[in-house]
Parts: sequence; structure tokens; C-alpha cells
Amino acid sequence: MEVCYQLPVLPLDRPVPKHVLSRRGAISFSSTSSLFGGPDPRKLSQRRGGISYDSADQTALYIRMLDVRVRSQVGFESERRGSHPYLYVDFRGLYPPSTESVSPWGCRCCRPLSFQRRLAVSPSLLCPSSRLTLCFLDDDYAGQAKCMLRKVGSWDFDIFLFDRLTNGNSLATLTAHLFNQYGLIELFQLDVIKLYRFLVLIQEDYHSHNPYHNAVHAADVTQAMYCYLQEPQLSSSLTSCDILLGILAAATHDLDHPGVNQSFLIKTNHHLASLYQNTSVLENHHWRSAVGLLRQAGLLEHLPVEDRQNLEMRLGSLILATDISRQNEYLSQFRSHLDQDDLNLQNSAHRHLVLQMALKCADICNPCRPWELSKQWSGKVTEEFFNQGDIEKKHGLEVSPLCDRQLDTVPNIQTGFISYVVEPLFTEWRRFCSTPLSHTMLSHLGLNKAHWREESDPSAKTKPQGNQGS
Repeated sequence: MEVCYQLPVLPLDRPVPKHVLSRRGAISFSSTSSLFGGPDPRKLSQRRGGISYDSADQTALYIRMLDVRVRSQVGFESERRGSHPYLYVDFRGLYPPSTESVSPWGCRCCRPLSFQRRLAVSPSLLCPSSRLTLCFLDDDYAGQAKCMLRKVGSWDFDIFLFDRLTNGNSLATLTAHLFNQYGLIELFQLDVIKLYRFLVLIQEDYHSHNPYHNAVHAADVTQAMYCYLQEPQLSSSLTSCDILLGILAAATHDLDHPGVNQSFLIKTNHHLASLYQNTSVLENHHWRSAVGLLRQAGLLEHLPVEDRQNLEMRLGSLILATDISRQNEYLSQFRSHLDQDDLNLQNSAHRHLVLQMALKCADICNPCRPWELSKQWSGKVTEEFFNQGDIEKKHGLEVSPLCDRQLDTVPNIQTGFISYVVEPLFTEWRRFCSTPLSHTMLSHLGLNKAHWREESDPSAKTKPQGNQGS
């Protein structure tokens, strides 16, 4: 969308004039421009964000800010980096104190609800007017991110760089791009506002303090899933519904992950372990959370009830397949079909199995990325393991395997993970889909495994070619 240079511009230290509020349109904030002077195109980099509003419904709007601190009399608080790009904001905060409504958190910036959080907010914020206009302001700041999206199907896509370029909004931005690229908005007649609202909600429900299981991981899995969906065998066989489910499952597969594993939840008698009877505890929670946000955003509410319920169940089947403790179950089923050469992608059950395997591959594909990316992910997941171990030690619990920072090391953990979990899965995936991408992934996997072995035991330097899946 083109940047509108004619929007009124307001310095950050001035309140919004009433005659501006009486108009329908948008406001762009700047720390350098004069009150209503249009910004010089050369100074676009100094524009920091904006709000769009409809004077007919001034109690709800969308706001996009880039680490901006707006003074209290304007009615906003600063937005942390990594938060979602669009927030429902109580517009009444722009009016005198006698008429404004303050949220239960003591601020006027209302955060979206999750499936687990029930917060008292104004009903008008939960049911925004259908006349609300979604405006994108200052698109120029995302120019580099847009350039990256042109190569979103590349296996060396740097999700860490993309996350920085999108100001911590990699998941929402990437998923929205894929919905547009596949034409899913038109095919399923999705409401754009509800779609962005849903993407905002799922991005917020990932815990940014988790070193590994956060929104960046979800974005990375979604990008990997897109690479697999583009493989010739899948792209020629999958239906639009399959593609929709694949993207949704990738984006939500670790939703609201607490940063600890199932074993920890069980031995601490966590309510989730009791709720799901110690079976696929986290995966069931991710699925139920995703369904809750789908319903909260109303993204699929226009579909017939039977179709909507079918989509929710299939989404759950995909997410449940990411349970690493059931790896052998899915792998054996997949291997059996490959041995018998009876996979028929015209069969919906077989397509669903392939989608499950694709999501499993996407979820643990980090060791198959180029070394520089793979090494970063390895450090993050190990740090999350060690954080759990520290908590267990602090409370006198038995330390879970791979979670003791005094005994376990990144090279040893990664070498074992590659050998016993990743290699068997990707070897079977290459049998199914023998493409340049499959060979590239196994090549990286062999090289990365050799790197970790060398770091684990520098004296036993190995040649990488023996572990490339050949």
C-alpha cells in the first residue's frame, strides 16, 4: 500500500486537536514535523507510526507504533518491541479525564484476550464496529522486510533478520503474506479485519520470554511449512483447505507454550496435566488455545457449523502430530506407506498424513538449516532446557534429562537429537519427496552434525560427507 503523504502529522508532544478528531481518516505521528505540515519524503524514516480511526466510532481503532513513547495526555502508553502490530485502543483516552475510561490494568491500552486470560474490558473493544477501517501507515519502514518476503520460499531464509525488520512481528507479517499469496482471503471469504485480529492474538499468546518456544519459532516453522507446501508433489495435490490448515497449524502449533516440557507439568501436578490426563498435554493445550482464538476473532464464523467443526478437528490432528513422544508412531505409519508404495495424494486421509509429516519436519527442521541459523536455534532451545533445570533444582525436583547446565552441553544434546530424532524423520521425508530441497536439508544436517561432533570432541574431527543422508 502506498504511503499517503497528505495525512496530517502531529508532533509527539502535542494532543490531537478536536477538529482533527472530527474527521474520518488517519494521523501520522512524527517527532520532527510541524503540526500539519506534510512530511518531506526524504524524512520518511523519521515518521514513527500512526493511528487510523472513524469518527462514527471513536471508541475503537487500530494503532501501529514503532517503539514510540507518546505522552500521557494523548492517551497512549509506549508499546514494547515484539508486541503485536495492531492493538485495540480505547479512543476515549483522548478526551478529558472526566469522560475517559481507564482499563483494569491502569492504562488505556487494552491487550487482546487469549483462550486462557479473561480480563474485564469494554464490550466495544471486543466487538469493534464493522465500519472500522484498517489502515497501514508508513509502509516504507518495512521495505527491507518486503524484499525478504520475495524470497520466502528460500531454505536459507533468515527469520531472525526478518523479525528485526518487522519490529518483532515476524509471525503476523509472514502469515498474512502467505494468506495473500495463496489467495486464501478470497477463497474462504475471510474478513481482513478478523484475520489480522486473529494473527495479532496468536502472536501475543506466544511468550516472548521463552528463549525458544516463542513467536519467532512459530514464524520459522511457518516459513518451513511453506517451503514444503511448494514441493511439486504437494503443490499439485493439496486442496485450498489443506493449505489453509497447514499454515494455521504451523502458526499455532506451540501457542501459549509455557517454556517447560510435559514431564515438568506432570511432576508438578499442573492443571493442564490433569486436564489432558498426562497425554500430549502441551499439544492439546496448543490446539485448544488455537481454537479458542479462532472463535474469539470470529475468523471462520461465516462458515457452516459442520465445516467449521471439521476444520477445528483437522487442525487439532495436525498439532497433536508434533508431540515428539509419538514420533515413532507417525514415522512407522509413514514408512509403511512408503515401503508399500501406496501413498495416494488424491486420498484425503493420505494427504492429511503427509501434512502431519510436513508439520513434524517443519517443527524440528532447525538442524537442517544452514549452520549459522542452526547454531542460533540450538543455543536457544538448550537455554530453555537449562532454565527448566534451574527451576527444578531450585524447588528440589529431579532434573529432567538434557536440562542440567552443569552436566549437559549443547554439542552433546544436538548430536543425540540429530542422530535419534531428526535424521530418521528427514530420511523418510526424502524417500517421499526426493527433491533438491530434501537433499539440501540432509546435506546441512550432515554438516551440522559434524560441526557438533567436532565441538564436542575436537580431537575426533570427522568428515561430514558420511552423514549427509546418502
